[in-house]
Amino acid sequence: MRNTSSAFSEIRFRKTLFPFIFAHSQLIRVMQFYNIIIKYRFWLSILAVVLGLTLNLTGTGFWPIFPIYFIALIGFASHFFIGPMRLIQAPMVAGKIEEVEKILKTIWFPGLLYKPVRSTYYTILGNLAMMKQDFDSAEKHLKMSSALGSPMPEAEGANKLQLGMMAMQKGDLKQGETYIRAAIRLGIPDKESEAVAYLSMCQIFMNKREFRAAKDFFRRAKACKPTTKQVLDQVKEIEKYISRVPG
Repeated sequence: MRNTSSAFSEIRFRKTLFPFIFAHSQLIRVMQFYNIIIKYRFWLSILAVVLGLTLNLTGTGFWPIFPIYFIALIGFASHFFIGPMRLIQAPMVAGKIEEVEKILKTIWFPGLLYKPVRSTYYTILGNLAMMKQDFDSAEKHLKMSSALGSPMPEAEGANKLQLGMMAMQKGDLKQGETYIRAAIRLGIPDKESEAVAYLSMCQIFMNKREFRAAKDFFRRAKACKPTTKQVLDQVKEIEKYISRVPG
Protein backbone atom coordinates (compact mmCIF):
# COMPACT_ATOMS: atom_id res chain seq x y z
CA MET A 1 0.00 0.00 0.00
CA ARG A 2 1.13 3.54 -0.71
CA ASN A 3 1.69 5.82 2.28
CA THR A 4 -0.20 9.07 2.86
CA SER A 5 2.70 11.20 1.69
CA SER A 6 2.99 9.50 -1.67
CA ALA A 7 -0.78 9.63 -2.15
CA PHE A 8 -0.75 13.36 -1.40
CA SER A 9 2.11 13.89 -3.84
CA GLU A 10 0.09 12.12 -6.53
CA ILE A 11 -2.92 14.39 -5.87
CA ARG A 12 -0.69 17.46 -6.22
CA PHE A 13 0.78 16.03 -9.41
CA ARG A 14 -2.69 15.47 -10.90
CA LYS A 15 -3.74 19.03 -10.02
CA THR A 16 -0.62 20.33 -11.71
CA LEU A 17 -1.54 18.38 -14.85
CA PHE A 18 -5.17 19.54 -14.84
CA PRO A 19 -4.64 22.22 -17.55
CA PHE A 20 -3.35 19.50 -19.89
CA ILE A 21 -6.23 17.04 -19.43
CA PHE A 22 -8.31 18.60 -22.20
CA ALA A 23 -5.38 18.48 -24.64
CA HIS A 24 -4.76 14.82 -23.71
CA SER A 25 -8.41 13.91 -24.27
CA GLN A 26 -8.24 15.63 -27.67
CA LEU A 27 -5.20 13.52 -28.55
CA ILE A 28 -7.07 10.33 -27.59
CA ARG A 29 -9.96 11.34 -29.85
CA VAL A 30 -7.54 11.96 -32.74
CA MET A 31 -5.94 8.51 -32.26
CA GLN A 32 -9.35 6.83 -32.10
CA PHE A 33 -10.34 8.60 -35.33
CA TYR A 34 -7.05 7.49 -36.92
CA ASN A 35 -7.76 3.86 -35.93
CA ILE A 36 -11.19 4.09 -37.57
CA ILE A 37 -9.53 5.37 -40.76
CA ILE A 38 -7.08 2.43 -40.69
CA LYS A 39 -9.90 -0.05 -40.14
CA TYR A 40 -12.03 1.18 -43.06
CA ARG A 41 -9.43 2.76 -45.36
CA PHE A 42 -9.83 0.10 -48.10
CA TRP A 43 -13.56 0.75 -48.42
CA LEU A 44 -13.07 4.51 -48.05
CA SER A 45 -10.54 4.34 -50.90
CA ILE A 46 -13.07 2.55 -53.11
CA LEU A 47 -15.61 5.22 -52.20
CA ALA A 48 -13.08 7.92 -53.15
CA VAL A 49 -12.51 6.29 -56.56
CA VAL A 50 -16.26 6.04 -57.18
CA LEU A 51 -16.66 9.70 -56.19
CA GLY A 52 -13.84 10.71 -58.53
CA LEU A 53 -15.28 8.76 -61.47
CA THR A 54 -18.74 10.22 -60.81
CA LEU A 55 -17.34 13.75 -60.87
CA ASN A 56 -15.46 12.92 -64.10
CA LEU A 57 -18.68 11.73 -65.72
CA THR A 58 -20.42 14.96 -64.76
CA GLY A 59 -17.84 16.91 -66.74
CA THR A 60 -15.35 17.86 -64.05
CA GLY A 61 -11.78 17.76 -65.36
CA PHE A 62 -9.15 15.30 -64.13
CA TRP A 63 -6.82 17.70 -62.32
CA PRO A 64 -9.42 19.22 -59.98
CA ILE A 65 -10.31 15.64 -58.93
CA PHE A 66 -6.70 14.41 -58.76
CA PRO A 67 -6.41 14.92 -54.94
CA ILE A 68 -9.33 12.49 -54.47
CA TYR A 69 -7.58 9.84 -56.59
CA PHE A 70 -4.31 10.49 -54.76
CA ILE A 71 -5.97 9.96 -51.36
CA ALA A 72 -7.49 6.71 -52.69
CA LEU A 73 -4.03 5.58 -53.88
CA ILE A 74 -2.52 6.25 -50.44
CA GLY A 75 -5.38 4.32 -48.81
CA PHE A 76 -4.92 1.27 -51.07
CA ALA A 77 -1.11 1.34 -50.71
CA SER A 78 -1.18 1.57 -46.91
CA HIS A 79 -3.84 -1.16 -46.70
CA PHE A 80 -1.81 -3.69 -48.71
CA PHE A 81 1.78 -2.68 -47.82
CA ILE A 82 1.39 -1.79 -44.12
CA GLY A 83 -1.83 -3.50 -43.10
CA PRO A 84 -3.79 -3.06 -39.86
CA MET A 85 -0.96 -4.03 -37.49
CA ARG A 86 -1.46 -0.84 -35.47
CA LEU A 87 -4.95 -2.06 -34.51
CA ILE A 88 -3.56 -5.25 -32.92
CA GLN A 89 -1.72 -3.59 -30.03
CA ALA A 90 -4.72 -2.79 -27.79
CA PRO A 91 -6.47 -6.19 -28.03
CA MET A 92 -3.15 -8.00 -27.54
CA VAL A 93 -2.46 -6.08 -24.32
CA ALA A 94 -6.04 -6.80 -23.19
CA GLY A 95 -5.66 -10.50 -24.02
CA LYS A 96 -8.48 -10.44 -26.59
CA ILE A 97 -7.04 -13.15 -28.81
CA GLU A 98 -10.16 -13.61 -30.95
CA GLU A 99 -10.13 -9.91 -31.83
CA VAL A 100 -6.44 -10.15 -32.78
CA GLU A 101 -7.18 -13.11 -35.07
CA LYS A 102 -10.10 -11.24 -36.62
CA ILE A 103 -7.83 -8.28 -37.44
CA LEU A 104 -5.13 -10.56 -38.90
CA LYS A 105 -7.72 -12.13 -41.22
CA THR A 106 -8.21 -8.74 -42.88
CA ILE A 107 -4.67 -9.08 -44.28
CA TRP A 108 -5.56 -10.75 -47.58
CA PHE A 109 -2.12 -10.78 -49.20
CA PRO A 110 0.64 -11.07 -46.54
CA GLY A 111 3.28 -11.29 -49.26
CA LEU A 112 2.63 -7.64 -50.15
CA LEU A 113 3.34 -6.36 -46.65
CA TYR A 114 6.46 -4.24 -46.13
CA LYS A 115 9.23 -6.61 -45.01
CA PRO A 116 9.49 -5.60 -41.29
CA VAL A 117 5.68 -5.56 -41.02
CA ARG A 118 5.49 -9.00 -42.64
CA SER A 119 8.05 -10.30 -40.15
CA THR A 120 5.93 -9.02 -37.26
CA TYR A 121 2.82 -10.54 -38.86
CA TYR A 122 4.38 -14.02 -38.96
CA THR A 123 5.74 -13.61 -35.42
CA ILE A 124 2.24 -12.89 -34.10
CA LEU A 125 0.82 -15.85 -36.04
CA GLY A 126 3.55 -18.04 -34.54
CA ASN A 127 2.80 -16.86 -31.01
CA LEU A 128 -0.93 -17.44 -31.46
CA ALA A 129 -0.23 -20.96 -32.75
CA MET A 130 1.98 -21.65 -29.72
CA MET A 131 -0.82 -20.55 -27.40
CA LYS A 132 -3.04 -23.13 -29.10
CA GLN A 133 -0.21 -25.70 -28.80
CA ASP A 134 -0.12 -26.02 -32.59
CA PHE A 135 3.65 -26.34 -32.63
CA ASP A 136 3.96 -27.25 -36.31
CA SER A 137 2.21 -24.04 -37.42
CA ALA A 138 4.10 -22.05 -34.80
CA GLU A 139 7.44 -23.33 -36.07
CA LYS A 140 6.49 -22.65 -39.71
CA HIS A 141 5.46 -19.05 -39.03
CA LEU A 142 8.39 -18.28 -36.72
CA LYS A 143 10.83 -19.61 -39.30
CA MET A 144 9.21 -17.39 -41.94
CA SER A 145 9.58 -14.40 -39.59
CA SER A 146 13.19 -15.30 -38.80
CA ALA A 147 14.03 -15.64 -42.51
CA LEU A 148 12.70 -12.13 -43.13
CA GLY A 149 14.70 -10.68 -40.25
CA SER A 150 13.65 -7.91 -37.92
CA PRO A 151 14.68 -4.26 -37.56
CA MET A 152 15.10 -4.98 -33.82
CA PRO A 153 17.69 -7.70 -33.00
CA GLU A 154 15.92 -8.45 -29.68
CA ALA A 155 12.73 -9.40 -31.51
CA GLU A 156 14.68 -11.75 -33.76
CA GLY A 157 16.41 -13.14 -30.67
CA ALA A 158 13.02 -13.91 -29.12
CA ASN A 159 12.01 -15.75 -32.32
CA LYS A 160 15.19 -17.83 -32.25
CA LEU A 161 14.59 -18.68 -28.58
CA GLN A 162 11.07 -19.93 -29.33
CA LEU A 163 12.36 -22.02 -32.22
CA GLY A 164 15.06 -23.45 -29.95
CA MET A 165 12.52 -24.37 -27.28
CA MET A 166 10.34 -26.14 -29.85
CA ALA A 167 13.35 -28.04 -31.22
CA MET A 168 14.15 -29.22 -27.68
CA GLN A 169 10.56 -30.37 -27.20
CA LYS A 170 10.98 -32.50 -30.29
CA GLY A 171 14.21 -33.95 -28.85
CA ASP A 172 16.43 -32.22 -31.41
CA LEU A 173 18.99 -30.84 -28.95
CA LYS A 174 21.54 -29.99 -31.63
CA GLN A 175 19.10 -27.74 -33.50
CA GLY A 176 17.85 -26.36 -30.21
CA GLU A 177 21.38 -25.39 -29.19
CA THR A 178 21.96 -23.66 -32.56
CA TYR A 179 18.81 -21.56 -32.24
CA ILE A 180 19.33 -20.67 -28.57
CA ARG A 181 22.95 -19.67 -29.14
CA ALA A 182 21.75 -17.40 -31.95
CA ALA A 183 19.09 -15.94 -29.62
CA ILE A 184 21.70 -15.13 -26.94
CA ARG A 185 24.00 -13.59 -29.53
CA LEU A 186 21.23 -11.39 -30.97
CA GLY A 187 19.95 -10.36 -27.55
CA ILE A 188 16.79 -11.30 -25.69
CA PRO A 189 14.33 -8.54 -24.72
CA ASP A 190 13.68 -9.43 -21.07
CA LYS A 191 15.47 -11.08 -18.15
CA GLU A 192 12.88 -13.84 -17.71
CA SER A 193 13.35 -15.04 -21.30
CA GLU A 194 17.12 -14.67 -20.97
CA ALA A 195 17.04 -16.90 -17.88
CA VAL A 196 15.02 -19.48 -19.82
CA ALA A 197 17.63 -19.41 -22.59
CA TYR A 198 20.50 -20.04 -20.15
CA LEU A 199 18.58 -22.79 -18.34
CA SER A 200 17.91 -24.48 -21.68
CA MET A 201 21.61 -24.32 -22.55
CA CYS A 202 22.38 -25.72 -19.10
CA GLN A 203 20.12 -28.71 -19.77
CA ILE A 204 21.66 -29.26 -23.21
CA PHE A 205 25.19 -29.33 -21.78
CA MET A 206 24.12 -31.53 -18.87
CA ASN A 207 22.84 -33.97 -21.48
CA LYS A 208 26.18 -33.74 -23.31
CA ARG A 209 27.91 -34.32 -19.92
CA GLU A 210 29.85 -31.08 -20.30
CA PHE A 211 29.25 -30.15 -16.67
CA ARG A 212 31.54 -27.13 -16.41
CA ALA A 213 29.72 -25.37 -19.25
CA ALA A 214 26.37 -26.45 -17.79
CA LYS A 215 27.24 -24.88 -14.43
CA ASP A 216 28.35 -21.69 -16.12
CA PHE A 217 25.02 -21.36 -17.95
CA PHE A 218 23.19 -22.11 -14.69
CA ARG A 219 25.05 -19.28 -12.95
CA ARG A 220 24.11 -16.93 -15.78
CA ALA A 221 20.47 -17.96 -15.46
CA LYS A 222 20.45 -17.20 -11.71
CA ALA A 223 22.20 -13.87 -12.36
CA CYS A 224 19.17 -12.81 -14.42
CA LYS A 225 17.17 -12.97 -11.15
CA PRO A 226 13.97 -14.40 -12.66
CA THR A 227 10.74 -13.87 -10.72
CA THR A 228 8.06 -15.91 -12.53
CA LYS A 229 7.02 -19.13 -10.79
CA GLN A 230 7.64 -21.39 -13.79
CA VAL A 231 11.24 -20.22 -14.21
CA LEU A 232 11.95 -20.30 -10.47
CA ASP A 233 10.62 -23.87 -10.27
CA GLN A 234 12.95 -24.84 -13.10
CA VAL A 235 15.91 -23.21 -11.30
CA LYS A 236 15.12 -25.14 -8.09
CA GLU A 237 14.75 -28.40 -10.01
CA ILE A 238 18.12 -28.04 -11.73
CA GLU A 239 19.79 -26.84 -8.54
CA LYS A 240 18.92 -30.13 -6.81
CA TYR A 241 21.35 -32.14 -8.89
CA ILE A 242 23.74 -29.69 -10.57
CA SER A 243 25.67 -29.16 -7.31
CA ARG A 244 26.38 -32.91 -7.17
CA VAL A 245 27.90 -33.23 -10.62
CA PRO A 246 31.63 -32.78 -11.24
CA GLY A 247 33.08 -29.77 -12.99
